[in-house]
Amino acid sequence: MNLGESTLCFALTIAIIKFSHFLFRFIRSLNMSSSSSSTSPTGDAVTLRRNRILSSKLYFDVPLSKVPLIYSSAYDISFLGIEKLHPFDSSKWGRVCRFLIVEGVLDKNGIVEPLEASKDDLLVVHSESYLSSLKSSSNVAMIIEVPPVALFPNCLVQQKVLFPFRKQVGGTILAAKLAKEQGWAINVGGGFHHCSSEKGGGFCAYADISLCIHYAFVRLNVSRVMIIDLDAHQGNGHEMDFSNDSRVYILDMYNPGIYPFDYEARRYIDQKVEVVSGTTTNEYLRKLDEALELAGQKFDPELVVYNAGTDILDGDPLGRLKISPDGITARDEKVFMFARERNAPLVMLTSGGYTKTSARVIADSIVNLSKKCLIDFHRSR
Repeated sequence: MNLGESTLCFALTIAIIKFSHFLFRFIRSLNMSSSSSSTSPTGDAVTLRRNRILSSKLYFDVPLSKVPLIYSSAYDISFLGIEKLHPFDSSKWGRVCRFLIVEGVLDKNGIVEPLEASKDDLLVVHSESYLSSLKSSSNVAMIIEVPPVALFPNCLVQQKVLFPFRKQVGGTILAAKLAKEQGWAINVGGGFHHCSSEKGGGFCAYADISLCIHYAFVRLNVSRVMIIDLDAHQGNGHEMDFSNDSRVYILDMYNPGIYPFDYEARRYIDQKVEVVSGTTTNEYLRKLDEALELAGQKFDPELVVYNAGTDILDGDPLGRLKISPDGITARDEKVFMFARERNAPLVMLTSGGYTKTSARVIADSIVNLSKKCLIDFHRSR
């Protein structure tokens, strides 16, 4: 390729990126007025939801040779390099497992691979209209915050972006069943807490937390669920979905000065703990101790869903907090101990984290949980 051709190629690339950003802003402006709603379903809708849950294949029996750690290589997103335009590390899930295998904590043959959530599975929470909106590449581009995705055929977007998300949804839903059976389960993925039944955003296309809980209500005979959301960002999706549901208690510890600034959803947080930009490890852990003590006094959970985002790490460009890797380890240990003391099964989701060190920190924390006997990778072998 000569200099002229190289210059032309470079100019075309810049033009495409600029156009995609314009398209993204235009689409977002058209959707700014839309907001998710939470309405009580009718009797027919409740029956239909229950039937869909009961007929789902996402709950399946797992051999005792497996441990309750869920992952699929399909989780990791690779889309012609375009995934690198978003700060999220879309290959962190696989790297977490590789670290655990190298450490000798995890046998790769012991990992549980989930099924992909089907349309009927997703309809347990999502509306037909919302799922149809994902057939538009422009809408998906806006949700995952990668404008060039709008330029690709939707069949490719489904395969490269939404299929990995649906596999992770299947993992989150299955995690509740395994947690009920073994006391804990970790989905090395999931935690799409910005997505509600009618609206996606913030790299979250499906409401896996809401789906997990509705499945637990029906299939596990659970009636009291606590969400402990310790991702740096407010979990506005599940807050909207359970805004009028007293069966779900939400403890959300988040930075109020960053996305999503969802003031309506904040009204539905049962226990709101705001940690401002620059909060350091000791202050964070002190606030967490106080929050967990109060949560235990106010609510007696039969299941804990723990959204364990690592975007609170010092240096994370989006979280803006200053928590050390050891602070993450201490945080996770405190939450697992909270559930253990109340004999409540715990589902852990890895959620957000926007530094390349995030996978290593998650793996180190899981190793610590194993050393402290809060989880057991060897019980079944």
